[in-house]
Amino acid sequence: MKVLRRALVALSLAGFIASVLRLKGKGGVPPQAGGWRDVSVPPR
Repeated sequence: MKVLRRALVALSLAGFIASVLRLKGKGGVPPQAGGWRDVSVPPR
């Protein structure tokens, strides 16, 4: 019974950590092509 309880605690803790990491996100790598372009603003 003790082993089963420890296994359930470990699985629930792993699931909690995975859900926190999924909600937080890691950012990832920004795109290497495309994106923002310089905008030319005419003088006033």
